[in-house]
Amino acid sequence: MSKKIFWIIGIVAVCIIGVIVLTDVSEKSVVLDYEGQPFLGEESAPVEIVEFGDYKCPSCKDFNDNLFPIIYKELVENGKAKLYFMNYSFIAADSTTAAQFAETVYQELGNEEFWKFHELLFKNQQPAAEQTNYFTEAFLEELLAEVASSEDVKKVMSAYQNHEGEAALKKDMKMAKNLGVSSTPTIFIGGKEFKGRTMSDFTKMVEEAAADGK
Repeated sequence: MSKKIFWIIGIVAVCIIGVIVLTDVSEKSVVLDYEGQPFLGEESAPVEIVEFGDYKCPSCKDFNDNLFPIIYKELVENGKAKLYFMNYSFIAADSTTAAQFAETVYQELGNEEFWKFHELLFKNQQPAAEQTNYFTEAFLEELLAEVASSEDVKKVMSAYQNHEGEAALKKDMKMAKNLGVSSTPTIFIGGKEFKGRTMSDFTKMVEEAAADGK
């Protein structure tokens, strides 16, 4: 399947309670708070790419499975951009559970372990995600054990039960609300919401953002 087809499936389609719609976007540049956020890439990379996502959103899973590897190889790995994930958890109650747990993993174990766990969450997304509460505390603990030591798992569980990741999640949700995010995945490049349809559009927007920052 071509990159263009992947792009149409994964980015133009967005997830709102299981219904696929087009995102309402704006051309204006906005200010995002990147401090304390997990990211991939070189810190010195000139362009920030942000995905607002929900771990139970099928379109976010499609983005993670099919588009993320392309973006990482073509834009992140070579230092052109860095990629952030921020939460817009709205599909179900356990969307919030998963997001807060992931934030706790980031706080307690660091950036590398966060991204391992992030990938596992999408890998273990189940069909009809909006109808089933499967991201339970016990299930998340089992998932984390696949990428972390028993000692680290206990550390995260203790922090999660003390609501250590709650403030970070609230920060993401407030930012998403202020930006008018209403669906997932919603992508920002250099402070502007992406509204293109192909990987070529995406790359061009990154290049324009890099040029604007010089």
